[in-house]
Amino acid sequence: MIRLEEVRSFLQSVSEDGKNGWEMTTIRSIDDAAFDASSLGWCSDKNKEMLTGLKGGSVIVSKAVYAEMKDSLPQLGLIPVEKPRSAFLKVLQEFFAEKKTYGFIHPTASIDPSVKFDPNTVYIGANVVLGKACVLGNRVTIGANTVIHAQTEIGDDCTLGSNNTIGGVGFGYELNEENEYELMPHIGNVVLKNKVEIGNNVCIDRAVLGSTLLEENVKVDNLVHIAHGVKIGKNSLIIANAMIAGSVEIGESVWVSPSASIRQKLQVGDNALVGLGSVVVKNVAADSVVAGNPAKPFEKK
Repeated sequence: MIRLEEVRSFLQSVSEDGKNGWEMTTIRSIDDAAFDASSLGWCSDKNKEMLTGLKGGSVIVSKAVYAEMKDSLPQLGLIPVEKPRSAFLKVLQEFFAEKKTYGFIHPTASIDPSVKFDPNTVYIGANVVLGKACVLGNRVTIGANTVIHAQTEIGDDCTLGSNNTIGGVGFGYELNEENEYELMPHIGNVVLKNKVEIGNNVCIDRAVLGSTLLEENVKVDNLVHIAHGVKIGKNSLIIANAMIAGSVEIGESVWVSPSASIRQKLQVGDNALVGLGSVVVKNVAADSVVAGNPAKPFEKK
């Protein structure tokens, strides 16, 4: 049970309405019919009219909405902030989300003796495999059945979900004299910098030479394939079912939408957005939006 004054204090939100003693037991969307006096939620400015339909509870709102509507909503405990959604995220993390635990290695995990890590600062789930010469930073979580191949480097504060394959051999073949395809040896590795997060059922291939590299704070959704030699700049988001082909270079703060495909050896500039289901066959300029098959630029982002 959480008191309204605790949330307001945590968010440094000020409201002189005498409701600080209100207690909350659950968190709900404001469009949930079960939202009541014991609920906590948030409201964007565009949905502010929904507040009038609530019979009770506490809601994180923008300072502009608070100033406009506070006198007409006596049934609500309003929490005014600059950015309601960001504040809601912080409240979820602080008061409701399950806290991460470290210092746990499941007995079924297979860890090569050459792996470098502090067992007190990692969480390693059931059936995880860590290959030769891997390196794990502090506060790393690896979900069940994930395989981390040799020489993979994982930075601090990284989270990897279940059923991932990181550092496997990529799809690279060369025709020999007998006109048969031979697999190109992949002797590079995968490097995940600090705060990288990987969902479930993701494949990230090791480079032929050098590293497949995900820079700091990159987030990868479920069912994504990242091929050998790809480089992804910090703060970029790669969403479900996307396919990034070999040696693609993605800049910083790029958004690659679900089911998008990017052809090998292309470059995607900083702050670009690749639209839903797009097939990218040409370089993408910084600060641009492309979409379609083949992907074409829009005039405005």
